[in-house]
Amino acid sequence: MDRPALRTIAIVGLGTMGTGIADILARAGREVIGIDTNEAAARQAVAALETATARSVERERMTQSERRDVLARFRTFTGIEAAAEADLVIEVVPEDYDTKCQVFAALDTLVRPETILATGTNALSVTRLAADSDRPERVLGLHFFNPAPAMRLVEIVSSVLTSPRAVAAVTALAEELGKEAIAVGDRPGFVADGLLFGYLNQAATMYESRYATREDIDSAMRLGCGLPMGPLALLDLIGVDTARTVLEAMYAQSRDRLHAPAPVLRQLADAGLTGRKAGRGFYTYAAPGSAEVVPDALTPDPAASGAAGRSVTAVGVVGSGTMAGGIAEVFAKAGFPTVLAARGEAKAKAAKERVGASLDRAVKKGRMTGGDRDAAMALITPAGSLDALAGADLVVEAVAEDLDVKRALFRRLDEVCEPGAVLATTTSSLPVVACARATSRPADVIGMHFFNPAPAMKLVEVVTTVLTGEEAHATVREICAKVRKHPVDCGDRAGFIVNALLFPYLNNAVKMVQEHYASLDDIDAAMKLGGGYPMGPFELLDVVGLDVSLAIERVLHEEFRDPGLAPAPLLEHLVSAGCLGRKTGRGFREYARR
Repeated sequence: MDRPALRTIAIVGLGTMGTGIADILARAGREVIGIDTNEAAARQAVAALETATARSVERERMTQSERRDVLARFRTFTGIEAAAEADLVIEVVPEDYDTKCQVFAALDTLVRPETILATGTNALSVTRLAADSDRPERVLGLHFFNPAPAMRLVEIVSSVLTSPRAVAAVTALAEELGKEAIAVGDRPGFVADGLLFGYLNQAATMYESRYATREDIDSAMRLGCGLPMGPLALLDLIGVDTARTVLEAMYAQSRDRLHAPAPVLRQLADAGLTGRKAGRGFYTYAAPGSAEVVPDALTPDPAASGAAGRSVTAVGVVGSGTMAGGIAEVFAKAGFPTVLAARGEAKAKAAKERVGASLDRAVKKGRMTGGDRDAAMALITPAGSLDALAGADLVVEAVAEDLDVKRALFRRLDEVCEPGAVLATTTSSLPVVACARATSRPADVIGMHFFNPAPAMKLVEVVTTVLTGEEAHATVREICAKVRKHPVDCGDRAGFIVNALLFPYLNNAVKMVQEHYASLDDIDAAMKLGGGYPMGPFELLDVVGLDVSLAIERVLHEEFRDPGLAPAPLLEHLVSAGCLGRKTGRGFREYARR
C-alpha cells in the first residue's frame, strides 16, 4: 500500500508528553514544529531537549555535531498556523473534548488535504473527534506512553472512518522510531489504560474503605506482582485529575461499576491534591513536581505498633507441596528448627528432599554456601504425624485450598499444639475466620499468605480476623522481619490485597480477547511495554493456572457480588476443556511438552 512520507511533524501542546514526542522525532531526523500558546512552555520544551541531548553527548550516545542537528530540527511557535506545512500533526493538549475540537477545527482550515491529524488522547472518543473534522478519514489516535522517549509502546487507534493509508503511514513512523506499534479500535483507555485504570480505581477504592494503608497496598502490588510502582503512587504520578477523567470516559461507555471513579479521586482532585505535580495526592512530596515522598500525618509510626509478640523458637509447617516446602526452606534458612509435617513419613521426606534440591540450586548460583545449605537442611525434621508439632510456637499450614480440609486440620492442631502457639493459614481465597472458629483459640489464628515461590517472594499478607488477638498479630509481623519478608496488614475478605486487585485486571484482559478487541499478543505487549509489567496478563494466567485463576475469580464475585467481577465465559470454557495453562501444555497459548 502506498503511504505518505511523514517528514515534517507538528506537535500541538508542549507539556511533558509533547516535549517527549518532540525529542524522539527530532533525534530520528524529522523536522519538528512545536506549538504551544504558552511561551514559557515552548521555552521549557527547548530547554528540556537541550538538557537531554547534552546528557546524550556526555554518555557518548551522540556527537556534538549530531546534537546541533537535532536542536536545529526543533522549532517552536505560539500560533497554530505554524502547522500549515506539516505532513502529520499530533495534538497533546489537555484531556478536554472542547479544547481538542477547537484544535482540530483550526487545523482543518490550515493543513493540506493529505495531512494526517493524530490525537494523543487516552480517554476521549477518537471517532467523535474524527466525525467533527472536515476530513474524518485522516484522523486517528496516536497514544504514546509517559515518558515517551523511554516507553516502547505506541497504540494506534482507528475509528470506523479512518483511512487504512493513514494508519499504515503512522505505523511505519512508529516502527522507524523504534516503537512497538499495536493497532486497536476506539474505546476509552484502549488496551493498556483500559486495563490499567480499572485496577488503579479498585486500589483507590480499597484505600478509601480503609481496608489497608496506602503503604501496604503499594508494597503488596510491587512485591507480590513485581510491578515497578504501587497503584496509589502511580495515580500520583499520572495525576489524580487525569485518572478521574479517564475513568469517567470509561464508565460512560462500559457502565461497569469497576470503572466508576472512586469518590476519593474526586475529593482529592477538587481539593487540588492531584499528585506529584501538586506536591500532594495520596502521598505528600518534598515539592510540586518532586518524586521524593516525605512523611505526613498518615505515615505509619513504627513506635506505635502496639503489643509485643510472643517468643518463637520452633516452627511447624504442614503440607507436602511446593508452597509447604518453600515455607519450610524460608524458616530453616533463617535459623528456625522446623518440623515439616505431611500425611505420612514418605511424603514428608520427599518434601524435604525437594527443599534440598532448591538449596542445591541456590548453592550452584552462588546465593548461599554449601555450609549454609547443610545447616538449613539439618534444621528441617520431616514428620508423618501432626503430633510432631506439639512443641512448635508457630505452625503454618499449606494444605489443599479446601475449607473442610483446613477446618479439620485446625481442629487437630488445636488438640496437638501447646497453649500460646500461633496457628497460621496460607490460604489465598478462603475465610481465615472459618479456620479460627474450628479451634478453641480463635485469638491465636491468623492468615500468613506467602507467595510462590516462597523463598524468592518478599511479600507476606498478614490477615487478621475480627477474632485475632494483638499478640498473635505482633508475633507474625516480628517473625516476618526475622525471615526477611515484608508483611502487609489486611482484613479477612476475599482476595486480601493482591488477588483482589490482580484478578479483576486479568479477567478484564480475557474479556478484551473474548470481545475480539485485541489479540493475546498485543495485550501482553501493551502491558509489558506500556505498563512496565514483568509479564503480560495471558502469560501470567497460564503460569498461575486457569483453574486456579477461575476459582479465585469466582470467590471474588461471590463475596463482592459485583457483576463486573463475574468470570469471563472464555476462561470458564478453557477450564472446562482442560486447558489449564502451562501445567497441561495448553491454556491461552500452547506449550511444548517436557
